[in-house]
Amino acid sequence: MSSARIEPDPAIVEAAIELGARFSLDAAALDETARFPVDNLAELHRRGFFRAVVPPPFGSAGSLVEALKVVSALSKGEPNTGLTLALQYLLHSPLLRLDRDAPSWRLRARIAESAVEDGALINVLRVEHELGTPVRGGLPATIARRVTGGWRLTGRKIYSTGAGYLAWNAVWARSDDDAPLVGVWVTPRGAEGVGVVKSWNHLGMRASASDEVTFDDVFIPDDHALDIRRPEEWAQPDSVELAWTFVLFSAIYDGVARAARDWFIEFLKRRKPTNLGASLATVPRLQEALGEIERLLYINETLLFSTAAAVDRGVAPSATQTSLLKCTVADNSIAAVEKALALTGNHGLSRHNPLQRHYRDVLCSRIHSPQSDTVLAAAGAAALR
Repeated sequence: MSSARIEPDPAIVEAAIELGARFSLDAAALDETARFPVDNLAELHRRGFFRAVVPPPFGSAGSLVEALKVVSALSKGEPNTGLTLALQYLLHSPLLRLDRDAPSWRLRARIAESAVEDGALINVLRVEHELGTPVRGGLPATIARRVTGGWRLTGRKIYSTGAGYLAWNAVWARSDDDAPLVGVWVTPRGAEGVGVVKSWNHLGMRASASDEVTFDDVFIPDDHALDIRRPEEWAQPDSVELAWTFVLFSAIYDGVARAARDWFIEFLKRRKPTNLGASLATVPRLQEALGEIERLLYINETLLFSTAAAVDRGVAPSATQTSLLKCTVADNSIAAVEKALALTGNHGLSRHNPLQRHYRDVLCSRIHSPQSDTVLAAAGAAALR
C-alpha cells in the first residue's frame, strides 16, 4: 500500500490557476465546435499534471484537497478539461489503498506509468441504452465471454467521456457464467473490434467527447480483467473512493458557477444604464442578489474542503454524507448561475457572453450518478433506521 504525500503541493495548485485562466480563452471555441480539449490536456501533461494525478511510486498524488483545488481551478476556466483530469484522479486513486500483491496491481501499474510518461487517458464506461446508469441496479448488457487465454467482450456504452481519445477503455460488463461476475475489463486503444459512434450532441459540456463506444467480440487477456466480483460484492461502496468521486465531480460544477459569478460581478460594475447614472453595482437589490450567490458558493466551499480535508486525515465521511454533498453542491451551483442569468436578461442569454455557456454546463451536474431522488431516499431511509 502506498505511503502517499497528503499535503497539497502549492506549485501544482498555482499552475492549475494559471492554466485555468489560459484555457478559459479558448473555452467558447471548444463549446461551439464540440472539440475535445486535446491541446489543453497535452499542456497539462507537459506541465506535470499527469504525474500529479497518479499516486506513488509512479507519481505524487495523495491529497484530495490538492486534487479539489486543481480540478476546481481548471473547471473554472474550461470544464471539459477539468472533467477529463478528474476522471484520471479517480481511476488512479485506488493505488493509494492497493497492496502490491493485489491481482490488479500489475495492470494498474502499467496504466499509471502510461499516464505519467505519455499522458494516456482512461475512463470507466458504464452507461448503456438498456441499463441506463448502473447505480439504479441491474446487470449490464455488455458481456465478457470466457475463451482460451482470456475473454471476448461484446456490447455498447453511451455517454463515454473521452471516446476516441482514451488510451484505455475500462468497461463495466458481466461474464457469461451461469452465476455471472460483474466488474471492469480493460481494453487498450487500437484493439480490434472497438469502435466509436459520434453521438454526443449535448446542451452542455459539449467538448467532452462523450460519444458511444462499441465492442464487437474484442479479445481481452486474462490479466486485463481489472476487478470482477459477484454482483452482491459491489453492494457496499468504498467510502474513500466515493468521497474522491463526489468531491471531484462537484468541484467541476462549483468551478463553473464561480466563473459565472465572476462574469456577473464584472457585468454589474461595467453596466451603467443612463437612467441610473451609475453602475448596476450600486443597486442594493442587485447587491443582495450577489450576496445570495456568495452564500451558495460559500456553502459549497465549506462542504467540499471540509470533506476533502477529512479524507486526507484518514476520516472519510459515510456514503450517505458524501452523496448529500454531491446533491447539495450541484443544486447550489445551478441556483447561483440561474440567479445571475435571471438578473442579466438578454445579456446573460447572448452567445456573445459566457453566462449562457456556464448555465448549459452547470446543468450537467445533475446527470452524474447518483441523482437527487436516489440520494434523498437513501438519506431518509438511513435516518429512519
